[in-house]
Amino acid sequence: MRFSVIIPLYNKAPYVAKAIGSVLSQTFFDYELIIVDDGSKDNSAEIAAHAIKKQGNCRLLKQENAGVSVARNNGVAASHGDYLCFLDADDWWNPHFLEEMSKLIIEFPEAGIYGTSYTIVNETKHKTRVAPIGVEPGFEKGYINYCQVYAKTLAMPLTSISVAIPRLVFDEMHGFPKGVKLGEDFLLWIRIALKYKVAFLNKPMAFYNQDVDVANRSVGRLHKPDEHMLWNLDFLATEEETNPDYKQLVDNLRTYGLYPYYLSKEYHGAAKKELEKVDWQRQTERTRKQYNRSLLWSRAVFNIKKLLLPIKHAI
Repeated sequence: MRFSVIIPLYNKAPYVAKAIGSVLSQTFFDYELIIVDDGSKDNSAEIAAHAIKKQGNCRLLKQENAGVSVARNNGVAASHGDYLCFLDADDWWNPHFLEEMSKLIIEFPEAGIYGTSYTIVNETKHKTRVAPIGVEPGFEKGYINYCQVYAKTLAMPLTSISVAIPRLVFDEMHGFPKGVKLGEDFLLWIRIALKYKVAFLNKPMAFYNQDVDVANRSVGRLHKPDEHMLWNLDFLATEEETNPDYKQLVDNLRTYGLYPYYLSKEYHGAAKKELEKVDWQRQTERTRKQYNRSLLWSRAVFNIKKLLLPIKHAI
């Protein structure tokens, strides 16, 4: 079997049928679909079961709530495909996603992970845009320097809805890390990208849905440090000292991703300590100024912007 598609599911009743439908509508047929219900409290599992009824290549598994990493890993353990793809239950694919992935694998067989571009959808704001991934103008497909491309715009070149991973590579990396709730996928991608080639198709083949209720999303809220990818990178300390591309990427991610934590009273100390690792000379002047402003003033501006955001969206 060519592909195993894994959908982790937790309280996504309004969206999961569309996600499943986008898999069942693929033009490439050599795949299996495994949905792992992670102890949903709504009727997500019932909707999923109905959507795959009479589909011989689809299964629904259930587990006690253990998080998205465990759900994905358990889905992989129950699967049989040579390549693993993942789709979140609130997102969806272009009908040609698997077909394009198969072509990419054939053309670039040395890669340890394959990815495509994706479209960011926010129907509430009436906005749809292709992710501004930092590849060179005119780039169509090929091997990329993952760290350089990611660091350029901080638009993720690899996401949990737009990749294919050889099973052997996934097993070698022991899957997704348990316990991390924000960026658990990045911790897997970066381990692969630092050891293997990354093949990328600069064509949007997946749809990243930003209309989901923030209560059901990992982004947009603060997490405990031990649940956040940026506090879980010590195992790559040697890489940070010896690989300038990785160093630039992780520093850019720190200065961008830790800013709300730096401003918060609860996590200010932890963020400040993590930010001490940054090579500030390689950061932009704008970023340096952002962190050099008065903390009280920065907090006030940040809080005002958060208050005005719902009003702006309502207009």
